Amino acid sequence: MAETTRVTVTIPTEYLEEVKKLTDNVSAYVAEAVARRVRHELLGQELDRYEAEHGAFTEEELAEAQEELEAALKRQREREALAGTTTARAA
Repeated sequence: MAETTRVTVTIPTEYLEEVKKLTDNVSAYVAEAVARRVRHELLGQELDRYEAEHGAFTEEELAEAQEELEAALKRQREREALAGTTTARAA
């Protein structure tokens, strides 16, 4: 398990109430949300770097990537269904 550090954060009360309805482990839920956001930001930076070096993605490349992403998400949902878990979709 990764090293952890205790921090204090402030979030709107209604968000906390909803999170508590979804899980008993608020810390793990928030850590996963932060990890997802960090991955999103890093991916965005890498895509920007790639496009700066190689030019914009073509419509064909974007369509292929979309198909691959949809297939990966379908496999993930299938695995989660077998394991009895679900992952919230990122916005």
